[in-house]
Amino acid sequence: MFTDAGKFLVLTGLCAVICGLLLMAAGKAGIPGWLNWFGNLPLDIRIRKENFRFFFPLGSSILLSVLLSLVLFLINKFIR
Repeated sequence: MFTDAGKFLVLTGLCAVICGLLLMAAGKAGIPGWLNWFGNLPLDIRIRKENFRFFFPLGSSILLSVLLSLVLFLINKFIR
C-alpha cells in the first residue's frame, strides 16, 4: 500500500524536475517564453516596495489546481 504511494511520489517528483530543467534550458537558450503569461494572471498579488517584494500567485494557483484536477479526473476515468 505505501509502496504504491511512494512510487507515485517519486515519479511525480521526477516529472517535476524534468519539466523544471526543460523550462530552465528553454529560458537560457533564448526560446521565446510561451509561459510568460503564467504568474501574471488577474488574481496574482504582487507588492513591490523599496526594500520589500511580495508575490502570491493566487490566480495561477487556482488555474493550476483546476487543470490538474481535470487531468487527474480524466486519468481516473480511463483507468477504471
